[in-house]
Amino acid sequence: MWTYCKKCKKHQPHKVTQYKKGKDSLYAQGKRRYDRKQSGYGGQTKPIFRKKAKTTKKIVLRLECVEPNCRSKRMLAIKRCKHFELGGDKKRKVDVLDIILFSSVCVCISTVRCIFVSAYMLFFLIFNSRVRIYAVHPRIIS
Repeated sequence: MWTYCKKCKKHQPHKVTQYKKGKDSLYAQGKRRYDRKQSGYGGQTKPIFRKKAKTTKKIVLRLECVEPNCRSKRMLAIKRCKHFELGGDKKRKVDVLDIILFSSVCVCISTVRCIFVSAYMLFFLIFNSRVRIYAVHPRIIS
């Protein structure tokens, strides 16, 4: 992703990852105080929050400059969403052929063209590793 880098003072390509919260430290002042207060008799000493209203978290992206001498990192908060995916499946060109078989004729369907292929040509296509075959009843097609 191309965006502005403060250290380079210009637009640079950045590596994008999703920010994840790190593990809580056992030695933080609040955690030490809480553990000391909880120890011994007396049960739960502080209130436990149970009325959560939000169902989603805000998504935070971690941008890292790919310039070898820079490598500066910054966070970019975006809106809330239930499902977030970075770099999903890219659509491939014509590397997979889908073949639908019915009786002695099959239809070869690719993203660019539709070809009617005879049963003789089918043997050539099967030996090609980039072929998926679906057996379909003739009534479904007509």
